[in-house]
Amino acid sequence: MTYNRPYDSDSAAGTAGTGDGTATPATDGGTEATADTAGGSTAETTSETTPESGTRSPATTRRTNRWVGVAGLSFLTAGLGVATSTRPLVLAAVVGVAYLAYANVASAPSPSLSVARTVSDATPEPGDEVRVTVSVTNTGDASLPDLRAVEQVPQALSVVEGPARAATALRPGATMTFAYTVTARRGEYAFDGLTAIVRNASGSEEREFDLRTPATTVTCVPPVDATEAVPLHALTSRYVGRVSTDTAGDGVEFASLREYQHGDPLSRIDWNQYARDGSLATMEFREERMATVVLLLDLRPEAYVQSGEEGRNAVERSIDATHRMFNSLLDTGDRVGVAALSNDDIWLAPGAGPTHQAEARHLLATHPALSPTPPAERVYIRPALRMLAGRLPDDAQVVFCSPMVDGAAAYVARRLHVRGHPVTVVSPDPTRRDTVGRTLASVERSNRTSDLRATGLRVIDWPDDESLYEALERARRRWSA
Repeated sequence: MTYNRPYDSDSAAGTAGTGDGTATPATDGGTEATADTAGGSTAETTSETTPESGTRSPATTRRTNRWVGVAGLSFLTAGLGVATSTRPLVLAAVVGVAYLAYANVASAPSPSLSVARTVSDATPEPGDEVRVTVSVTNTGDASLPDLRAVEQVPQALSVVEGPARAATALRPGATMTFAYTVTARRGEYAFDGLTAIVRNASGSEEREFDLRTPATTVTCVPPVDATEAVPLHALTSRYVGRVSTDTAGDGVEFASLREYQHGDPLSRIDWNQYARDGSLATMEFREERMATVVLLLDLRPEAYVQSGEEGRNAVERSIDATHRMFNSLLDTGDRVGVAALSNDDIWLAPGAGPTHQAEARHLLATHPALSPTPPAERVYIRPALRMLAGRLPDDAQVVFCSPMVDGAAAYVARRLHVRGHPVTVVSPDPTRRDTVGRTLASVERSNRTSDLRATGLRVIDWPDDESLYEALERARRRWSA
């Protein structure tokens, strides 16, 4: 599976149950600087330990074969000159041999480099542009006739301006500086790597190595946004909240009338009935209780699908929905927690209050497992489900954010439901119907969500062209009708 792959029946069939995936590297100008010397060259790896401003990987030394054509032409010219006794041809061959000797007499230098890096904004919001400036200084004693520096941009970020690379000659003590711009995305990103390629003056040999530097970190945390009230099941705790129950008592929604009892507050007496027939009756209302909700994220490789080549994948949409629903549920007085189907231990026990909200905001923004790119390893459902079930409070209901593209996700929802935890599925729809394969995948997913509804689970289908608010409001109207 590849990151941001469009979802169709072929991709679903090829990945269902496997749990493995690979991420396509982010493309920027850096890949071109090393590609032009790879083909047809010879290489050997030598271990180097020269200290710089960080740690340096072993260098790979290789011949570029830049002068291969000159060698062949020189020998051909020499042969023709001797065969025809033509002095100019022989002299031309001698010149060619001299150039070959020049090209091979010197090896690529082993540099000592220092790298400094600054960013224009270390805490941007999603969508902001961040300018990264990189300075590379030659701290050694030898001149570098051809130095190429390629920034290792974090994989999830895309370069929108300026190539993340530079090339120049650098004398001892001199510094070259280049800058590029990336678009911020939710998460924490470390800019800590640079690839250096050094050639000799003739360009016949080059050394390449990676330089790890002290990290310059950019942390992108979404603002505190909430959505419309999340429709919940009636399972509640003993604490006062906003979910109506079938228990008569204090509240705002009328439930029933009962015979007046001594001590009932005057505000609860039905004075209209007293005016009609002189009898006293007491009004009762539905009690409103606090709900305990755990927002469960599907972070398996299979969930990293999207409807087309552009836009966010289903996991990114699910994380955004979780962030908004978490804030909304806290605002309405519920206790909320966060969990995930992941190889990493992601668990925030249900709670409330500003400190709890800050913990959740930091978790959803910076945890490495909540990356825009899929994990490389399969997530095993059964052990993850056992761990989750052991942590869920008895009165907890689950809001499961998953695109529902395979049977494993449906299995998780059903098992939690059977264990006594009411489940609401918020499902970003990654399907389209513009090809036969995608149409088939859409039908399969629709059948899967219909089966869940038939077993008593609530499913909120969230199309790609619809806001989360619209999807929740549509579901709320349907369930309250």
